[in-house]
Amino acid sequence: MSSDEKLLRGCLEGKRQAQNQLYRRYAPTMLGVCLRYSRSREEAEDVMQEGFIKVFQNIGHYKGTGSFEGWIRRIMVNTSINQYHATLKQQFVHVENIELLGQEVEKDHFEMSEPGDEPLSVSPEVVIEYIRKMPDGYRMILNMYVFEGYQHKEIAEMLGISENTSKSQLSKGRKYLKNQLAQTKYDLTLKTA
Repeated sequence: MSSDEKLLRGCLEGKRQAQNQLYRRYAPTMLGVCLRYSRSREEAEDVMQEGFIKVFQNIGHYKGTGSFEGWIRRIMVNTSINQYHATLKQQFVHVENIELLGQEVEKDHFEMSEPGDEPLSVSPEVVIEYIRKMPDGYRMILNMYVFEGYQHKEIAEMLGISENTSKSQLSKGRKYLKNQLAQTKYDLTLKTA
């Protein structure tokens, strides 16, 4: 019996020690997932906590097909999406208007490409920080498409938008992220000059 199977059995029996071990084993990875969808570390931690509550409440529904970590990850992604929807409702923004999110950013976009420049090597932490600062629509769709592997049809269904909106937001999100990273390169060049 694998260690995951032992933990799963212990959790099914309601053993706190098994729940604690499962949490400690998967929390760092799942926090990384939640950070990509959240605007702040505090929000990501809240989403992760809520996600683990769902894991423990629904652990009996895990059928053993696919990886256990993948099952937990899907719960974290769905919890992040639910948080996103709740935030939209609190801000009186309707999901069908997701296309409007980030239009202010579009006005300030700039192109910065200089022939012969070497690509900027950026740490994953910096990229995640920029992703967390992206407008909601860009951030959600970029995460779901790039990191989770969802197709535009699935994203559209999960977020209640059209496939074309999903494609458009992904394209705009990629441009936004590229421009932010280009600005970082420009800022670093100014500091070293």
